[in-house]
Amino acid sequence: MKGIVFLGNRELELREFPDPIPGPREAVIELKASGMCGSDLHAYRRQAADKLVIAGHEASGVVVAVGAYVDPNRIKVGDRAIAHMGFGCNSCRYCDEGWPQNCTNQHIAMGFHADGAQAHYVKVPMENVVKLSDELSFKCGAAIACGTGTAFGAIKRSGLLAGESLAVFGQGPVGLSATLLAKVMGATVIALDVSEERLSMARAFGADHVLNPSNMEADKAIRDLTRGFGVDRSMECSSNSEARRQSVRCLKPWGTACFVGVHGEMTIDVNDIILNQVSIVGSLTFSRNMLRECMDLVADREINLEALFTHTFRLEDAVDAYALFDKQQMGKGVFLL
Repeated sequence: MKGIVFLGNRELELREFPDPIPGPREAVIELKASGMCGSDLHAYRRQAADKLVIAGHEASGVVVAVGAYVDPNRIKVGDRAIAHMGFGCNSCRYCDEGWPQNCTNQHIAMGFHADGAQAHYVKVPMENVVKLSDELSFKCGAAIACGTGTAFGAIKRSGLLAGESLAVFGQGPVGLSATLLAKVMGATVIALDVSEERLSMARAFGADHVLNPSNMEADKAIRDLTRGFGVDRSMECSSNSEARRQSVRCLKPWGTACFVGVHGEMTIDVNDIILNQVSIVGSLTFSRNMLRECMDLVADREINLEALFTHTFRLEDAVDAYALFDKQQMGKGVFLL
């Protein structure tokens, strides 16, 4: 099979690999769609690769092989499936609760520490396989497997309620998904990004207001839109330090800021937190159960996740695909196999 490998310094190759063979408690998924995620850019841009593995972690396809100890009532050959990207020990408390990314014994991320999904096949622990709802396309499954699933997890982590207001900083794949889902859940959404193309997408996804923080003070603009009060919740999806600071400053008293974008730092006056009695929480993707909940919401409400995808590629297009994605002007990209 072929798979994409990041070499470092924005260089990549499409390499040949042996087709994976499942271990006793593993499954092999033949990929039909494999999404591109903003976190892939961290690996694409890093100076040197620590370990050469197949890239990608948004796996959506069909199970084609299972190990001898895989329960057929759980998963079997022929099932449409997506995969949770975090590989844990599957025996500790957090793995049992569906949070392998918080495993106390190991933390392996598909596409970063183990071979990932931007290939023809991917091998995963059986516990990571989640059946894909029949109503959803493989492309939708790829979105839910990380970007949309991460937005869903962050909305739940923030405690957003119907009728509340939410400011979403960054309208990449996660931020756009948050805008789309929050509107379906009954929130008033203010979408922020420095890309006018992405702001146009946010507006099409139902954002009540769109703001470009490159030419304004975001927190002041948000207060102007909320009669001076600020928003109930904010979500920071850009990893930008100033956006993080503004996502706290734009809150009304007792509001909650949820940080989703990874890496980087933030400097803030603690009075912005204490005097307004606001909360700051972090959200690291989702649990396995949340993947199922997110699928149910998308299917039941007939949410058009297909609209997230502005570009489709083949694996052979990988060099051009990532050069384009690196500009952070497009919506979501996906490799179709």
